[in-house]
Amino acid sequence: MATRKFLLSDDRIPTHWYNIAADLPTPPPPPLHPATHQPIGPEALAPLFPMELIKQEVSTERYIEIPEEVRRIYSIWRPSPLIRATFLEQALQTPAHIYYKYEGVSPSGSHKPNTAVAQAYYNKQEGVKRIATETGAGQWGSSLAFACQIFGLECKVYMVRVSYNQKPYRRSLMQVWGGTVVPSPSPDTEAGRKILAEDPENSGSLGIAISEAVEDAAMREDTKYSLGSVLNHVLLHQTVIGQEAIAQMEMAGEYPDVVIGCAGGGSNAAGLIFPFMKDRLAGKTSTRFLAVEPASCPSLTKGEYRYDFGDTAGLTPLMKMYTLGHTFMPPGIHAGGLRYHAMAPLICHLYDQGYIEARAYPQNACFEAATLFARTEGIVPAPESSHAIRAAIDEAIQAREEGRSRVILFNLSGHGLLDLQAYDDYLAGKLIDDFYPEEKVREAMKDLPVI
Repeated sequence: MATRKFLLSDDRIPTHWYNIAADLPTPPPPPLHPATHQPIGPEALAPLFPMELIKQEVSTERYIEIPEEVRRIYSIWRPSPLIRATFLEQALQTPAHIYYKYEGVSPSGSHKPNTAVAQAYYNKQEGVKRIATETGAGQWGSSLAFACQIFGLECKVYMVRVSYNQKPYRRSLMQVWGGTVVPSPSPDTEAGRKILAEDPENSGSLGIAISEAVEDAAMREDTKYSLGSVLNHVLLHQTVIGQEAIAQMEMAGEYPDVVIGCAGGGSNAAGLIFPFMKDRLAGKTSTRFLAVEPASCPSLTKGEYRYDFGDTAGLTPLMKMYTLGHTFMPPGIHAGGLRYHAMAPLICHLYDQGYIEARAYPQNACFEAATLFARTEGIVPAPESSHAIRAAIDEAIQAREEGRSRVILFNLSGHGLLDLQAYDDYLAGKLIDDFYPEEKVREAMKDLPVI
């Protein structure tokens, strides 16, 4: 019987994170001060983040050592398995070889603890008592609550209201790990109160939840802010995924022709893609890289590459991103982790340079792919991950039609066992395909700063 699972021992957990900034052909555009529009220095981030994370945010060192305590906690679930999807291949009758890196084995069921543990560790080291954050579908909020529990930190989570209502058991998970979770927009912050006064039924967005968490952290001496995606240091921490996958693909005796990740803020896609991208940037491979987003919130495929705020209220520095506008309110799709108005600056830079491709799908097509995956491979995927599965299946079908083999690797960034309401809706024919809301985007783009 052919090997399906490629497993690494605990001593193969990466010792360093890989920083792609060291290998970029050109540096990405710097973040700007929201008032002066001048490049900001590390001191501008000090009210929100511990200094070690700020250093990582601006670092151009190729490798940054992972603290031994972080590696020790990683060993609860890392290294994660690489699995060849032979049953899916058979169902598709494709000559393609499909592999997936499975991050759903973590305590919270997603890739998010890879950075949550690191961020909680550095906050603890610098004497922080409490962390405020946002979450969409709840994968990040639950991961940070888990990490804060390990290091004895308080955790306050502002959860996008539509997901707060759709995914009650992710709220439960945060509370089990000692986190406090409120629906966003909330009455707990000035940003939340202002939005609720204008629209008491506001369903929320990641941009709004970020505004609330940033305000919370800025108002308290004992509190720092923590972000689950987008920023450089977050993507850095996720590179343990790709580094392990490189070693596991060597065990399988193959190298991917295409590497795929779903993309909302960009952390899980970057975590798998960036370590493989290193050889592509050096001219050693011709591997394709594909970021997959929802058709209802398509920042890469429909957005403009320009400076924008990372949050709705305009409290963050300006970053150059593919954006739909920081006031854009995305439809309430079940893939709550992908409902972000923009994309990680590093991914945007590589996309702009032509190193990453992007594709957008409506949610019914993604749930169709996820259901086929569950019925063949047995794992029920998170709605976010279903976007990567849809693209992997389409790549495999294309290989079948061309009569050529192709090695496909995607990141199964989390399981969907706390998202079963979404599957109920899909199986009952209740899911609506919310396509690109052009008028909403046009309106939001009017609010972009002119630089």
